[in-house]
Amino acid sequence: MEKITFWVISIIISAICSNSHAQSLTATIIDSTTQKPIPYVTVKLNNKGVITNEEGRFSFLLNKEIKETDSLFISCIGYATLGKPIKEFTESTISLAPMAIELNPVIVTNKNYTPEEILEIVEDSILKNYNLGLAKKRVFLRETYNNRILKTDYTLKKSTIKAFNKKFIDDLISQIPKNNTVYNEALGDLYGAGDSKEQKLNLIKASELYDKSMELDFEILEKKFNKIMQENVKTDSYFKIKSGLFGTKVDANEIFESEVDSTDVAALNKKLADEKKNKEERKKFFAKYKRETMGKLYENIPVYESSDYNVLFKPGRYDLALEDFTYLGTAPVYVITFKPKRSEDYQGKLYINSDDFALIRMDFENVKPLRDFGLLGVSMKEYLAAGKIIFSKGEDKKYHLSYYDISKGIKAGFRRPLKIIEKNKNVKGRRKQNELSLKVDFDFGNINRYELVVFDEATISNSQYNSFQENNTILPTYMPNYNPDFWKGHNIIEPNQAIKAFTSIGETEE
Repeated sequence: MEKITFWVISIIISAICSNSHAQSLTATIIDSTTQKPIPYVTVKLNNKGVITNEEGRFSFLLNKEIKETDSLFISCIGYATLGKPIKEFTESTISLAPMAIELNPVIVTNKNYTPEEILEIVEDSILKNYNLGLAKKRVFLRETYNNRILKTDYTLKKSTIKAFNKKFIDDLISQIPKNNTVYNEALGDLYGAGDSKEQKLNLIKASELYDKSMELDFEILEKKFNKIMQENVKTDSYFKIKSGLFGTKVDANEIFESEVDSTDVAALNKKLADEKKNKEERKKFFAKYKRETMGKLYENIPVYESSDYNVLFKPGRYDLALEDFTYLGTAPVYVITFKPKRSEDYQGKLYINSDDFALIRMDFENVKPLRDFGLLGVSMKEYLAAGKIIFSKGEDKKYHLSYYDISKGIKAGFRRPLKIIEKNKNVKGRRKQNELSLKVDFDFGNINRYELVVFDEATISNSQYNSFQENNTILPTYMPNYNPDFWKGHNIIEPNQAIKAFTSIGETEE
């Protein structure tokens, strides 16, 4: 009988797993009225949680401890919570019914709180509602980088080397990808509290998905450039590179350095040793970058006083309005909008549980450029910083970060004269030999998105934190095409359709 029951459970699970793996439960959550997907829905099974992506999809890892009677609970602000045993989920879509009610704070507390009073209680309740101390967190970070070349105008004023002509420069510019997207993903355990400088990271697995053919091939360009230089430049020359008032010096000896002779065993051994050392340095750099990125996101959540989103601690700097009253499952929730009165950077919405006055979600966007720099033809503007932060209650009855999503947009420009002048060390009189003079007008733009998902969080002691030693030996696995099996066996946030459809041109996985 037990074997038959297990066989039935396997069939049910397979029916709702679009990837046909019995080890995971995959579905799309939709609005029962509009039939549209609902993003950022919390899905919990045996106190373990995941969140749906912006397309309403989730994937939940199932293990041997899962029973057919275990219930899956699905909750989202403004919708009735759905909870029922796994065996009753037999479709690849799950419908949630909207819970529409009118604003009526009296129903909640029998006191007509102002938004300012609500935020004051939220601040006073932070230590009660959140664990701000040391913790070990299982985290997944997805980074999406979209880099764009917006303008590549130039004027060739002078070139005394015939090969450095307009055709050469046009060819160089044509090889620069105009639009390139890179996806980086990493899973690990993050140890620490709210200080990004005090975080420790144990990397478990990482990947990078991009098209190598979209990269600028510096090796080919370097060979082409060096060939031209070797044919036209003296070995005892040096170069002055000037851009307006600024300049630097480059020795030509670097251009004429010969490649390693394959018969020189000592040189080959040194090259191999250098490559090994470089690989170890790459591992350290990769782990350091991921640790700092995760740590900076984590320390910026709004329950920390040092957060950029300071509305809880500086409410007087904002215009506040009690916009709505809704439910997260059975919990009543205040919806408060905030806009800066003067110089603050962000506006948005706060969702606050009126039972315990815990902030459970914040949506935010910048109202002005966060940085706007321009000097001597060099400009940089950080024009976009928008996203959402979601908390969920854990087994310890405290709220923990479950999802942090932020998109950042930056534009940069370079409008300056550029001269490369060859001078010779040993020529008498006029040392100037050749000159390449340009006026360039380049614009660049990128939008970077960071998604941090926290699956499990447990309080740890000072001794546990101090005893943990990092030993990261992980480098990201390169993937030219999306591989649905790479994260098999691990909980992550479901990739969107853009990631799933990503395919490199003429590449194979290494």
